[in-house]
Amino acid sequence: MKTRSNVLGCFTLSLLTAALSQAAYAAEDAQVMEEVVVSGSRAATKLSETPVAIGVVNNKTLKRDKPKTMGEVINRIAGVSWNDLGNEQHSMGIRQPNNTNAVYQYLEDGIPIRPLGVFNHNSLNEMNLAGTESVEVVKGAASSLYGSNAVGGAVNFMTARPSLMPYANVGLRHDDTAGFSRLDTGASNSWGNFGMRFSHYSSRRDSNNWQNYSGGDKDSFTLRGDYALSASSLGYATLTHNNLDSEMTGSIFENDYQTRPGFSYNSFTYRKDKTTRVNIAWEGETTHNGQTTATVFSRKNDHGQIPSYTITGCAGAACKGTINNNHVSSLGFDVKHQQDFDWMRSRLIAGAYFDQTSNPYVSDNLSIVRDVASGRYISYTISSAAVPTGVRNYETDIKNTALFAQWELSPMEKVRVVVGGRSDTIDYDYKNNLTPGANYGAASESRSFSHFSPKVGATYAMSNNSSIYANVSEGFTPPEVSALYGKSAVPNLMPSTYNNYEIGLRMAFLDGALKLDSALYRLDGRDTIVSYTIAPGNSENRNAGRTRSAGLELGLGWESGAFDARLGTTISSHRFVQYRASGALDYSGKEMPQAPSNITTAEVGYKPVQGARVALEVVNQGEYWMNNANTVRYPGHALFNLRGNYQFTGGWEAWLQGRNLGDKHYSDSASSSYSGSGAYTPNTQNQYTVGAPRSFMVGLTYTFAGK
Repeated sequence: MKTRSNVLGCFTLSLLTAALSQAAYAAEDAQVMEEVVVSGSRAATKLSETPVAIGVVNNKTLKRDKPKTMGEVINRIAGVSWNDLGNEQHSMGIRQPNNTNAVYQYLEDGIPIRPLGVFNHNSLNEMNLAGTESVEVVKGAASSLYGSNAVGGAVNFMTARPSLMPYANVGLRHDDTAGFSRLDTGASNSWGNFGMRFSHYSSRRDSNNWQNYSGGDKDSFTLRGDYALSASSLGYATLTHNNLDSEMTGSIFENDYQTRPGFSYNSFTYRKDKTTRVNIAWEGETTHNGQTTATVFSRKNDHGQIPSYTITGCAGAACKGTINNNHVSSLGFDVKHQQDFDWMRSRLIAGAYFDQTSNPYVSDNLSIVRDVASGRYISYTISSAAVPTGVRNYETDIKNTALFAQWELSPMEKVRVVVGGRSDTIDYDYKNNLTPGANYGAASESRSFSHFSPKVGATYAMSNNSSIYANVSEGFTPPEVSALYGKSAVPNLMPSTYNNYEIGLRMAFLDGALKLDSALYRLDGRDTIVSYTIAPGNSENRNAGRTRSAGLELGLGWESGAFDARLGTTISSHRFVQYRASGALDYSGKEMPQAPSNITTAEVGYKPVQGARVALEVVNQGEYWMNNANTVRYPGHALFNLRGNYQFTGGWEAWLQGRNLGDKHYSDSASSSYSGSGAYTPNTQNQYTVGAPRSFMVGLTYTFAGK
């Protein structure tokens, strides 16, 4: 591993040295239009003055590429890895291995879409891409602005605003191989000071496709209304609703992955998510050179499932599993004020956040019947006597109160300094509705956590077209409700913290046609919550882990005449600095599993005639370890995708998307439970979420835009 680290360091130093040399020769008078982002400071800010790594996918790209999955949107950003687990279920990797941990913050217009303590790695299926105007990804620790879980990064979806003129669209798409169809509709207009936009899609995936037991339906809509109250104030409200009903295909073992990748062991596992969010906001000028934004928000989420991943303990035809339901009901507010000063062109952004959530949770145990010959799970009955995790019926009231502030100033003309921090207090009030005991959960209790997350950063404009930045920030994540109350005894856990260090370089060449965005980072985690095995069949959660992630993120974008191209690549290392899994197993110094050393996406587009574009994309995922012991390895894969579209006169557009053109046999997620000790049995320890074979999607869209 020393060799890889040395190569990474030399490569990074060479890249930054070469880029700095180029910057020195850049023409001082070459002006490039400034890109503006909002997620780095919670206020509109020039990207060149934002000392944090941010990737942006704009509205033009979303409309042009018509993504099927969230991964097709954000995976083009260097350092972002969204893994497809089927029907918008997913895991994520941003400055972390691909995992399901609570180390990301997902936002809609700057407001978290879920409360802390109830993180779900599938949360992005609660978003409506059809109602999204743009996406910004803050990479690295961002708890100083967004609070808990913003460790690996924060993904912020901006809802589409009403149009000034009448607008409507309808679109159809179909992929026969995947058994997938989708209908999109939308309408928008403004009448005087009032405007509205409606954005919707309905997708259907039937079971007649390449993969067994993989059907799923989703209906999603967003309604947004804006009202100009005066020349200096605006009120707006958004309503987003998502309803996902998905069969849960699950993963398969080694032999089936190699010989029958479309097979599923499951016939009744499912995931049903219903989510509704309402945000009501007001923003206006409240002081001279000062603007206040106040948002009241509400969430109603209902998540029911028979998870495929809890089916365990098979002995012949008998297995065990669980069924559960997790409900979220939240009410809160977010208030921030931005005050600009003439002194050193300084700016203060400060505010308060409050979130009150009720989180009832129920689960029961299942006795499952398996067909031994085929390996399929064919039926189940509720049976509290089978105890894989115990019966649960509890409610946790969660309260998060926070104060945050960020001060920005320019002590010199080309220097911008940012200092900020956020203080969070988190209260859990847990009530067990059953008689506490080994099979029915812990006794009722209350506990509180508090944490202050600082940040300091600076940018330096080397020329009109180039800038460098440095940033030190901290992220934290408190113990999840499930980590505290999933067993009969409540572990004595404290928040995990992560220190983020990064330097970055942004440059534009050829009058802005070619843009470079790069970052070198290190993310150190301490008090990481890990599972420690006390004895076979008896484990507990402990703050016993330390981790280190380090890497280089490089993004390039180019557009000139009939051609355009982009490149996003990440070279990284993710390591357990300290992780003792039991008295006999110590993984300290090992690479973390599901952590590819390299992830690259690249695309070249060509416009042969007016209104037409064709593009070829390559997605390369490097090899990685499948287990903590670093003894089982996934070899990685490279996929080729095709996009083509043609805009006819009169608002019509036809398009084609080809995925996995080479029909590569690959896995979206590969893991192994082999501990590194004892017998290695691949067909019972290695599991794969199979990637889709070659497929083609065709679509037709009509858009009416008034003038």
